[in-house]
Amino acid sequence: MDADPYAGFPPGFFDRNDDGPDARFYDRPRLVTHIDEAAIAAVGDLYAELGIDGSAPRPTRVLDLMSSWVSHFRTPPADLVVLGMNADELTANPAASTRLVHDLNADPTVPLPDDDVDAVVCCVSIDYLTRPVEVLAEMGRVLRPGGVLAVTFSNRCFPTKAVRGWLATDDEQHGAVIAELVRRSGGYGEPTVELRTAPGVGDPLYAVVATRC
Repeated sequence: MDADPYAGFPPGFFDRNDDGPDARFYDRPRLVTHIDEAAIAAVGDLYAELGIDGSAPRPTRVLDLMSSWVSHFRTPPADLVVLGMNADELTANPAASTRLVHDLNADPTVPLPDDDVDAVVCCVSIDYLTRPVEVLAEMGRVLRPGGVLAVTFSNRCFPTKAVRGWLATDDEQHGAVIAELVRRSGGYGEPTVELRTAPGVGDPLYAVVATRC
């Protein structure tokens, strides 16, 4: 990782309108979905195509980063670690085998050992990270060689908690930003960016996918 992994981004890009403690913002459970049914299905289809859900020919261990009460797998993987901000939401996730309450903006370290999981997913949440390069590097650390990183995003967010650069850019730019952050974190092959839903119909669902070297 470069000495300044954010060199070249505009000043304040990763600041937020509400810079208060995230633990306070997420202190009550929100048992709702943040994308529509078609976008949710697109997430599940992506995970199945990547071979990281329960339909994979071999058991998989997956980390769902910035997770909640649902993880959007069509078939849950054999071993699903969910990491999020609200204990009640994680407790309500029926697919989870391990639950970790952790604030990545306060501490970007992922509390798992090296080479621990086959895949890391992050669904419609990366726009809330104030130190995304460090978190993406941590995802690479806990991934096994050849493991998959899958970051999905849409056009919905909590605007006070999303970083200002996200609010100032459009969906195509979002994909380019995430791909660049993945490159700067090191340890991955070249990321791909793809729209996974029909253009102009419902919530858009984009995916940025990369493989750990």
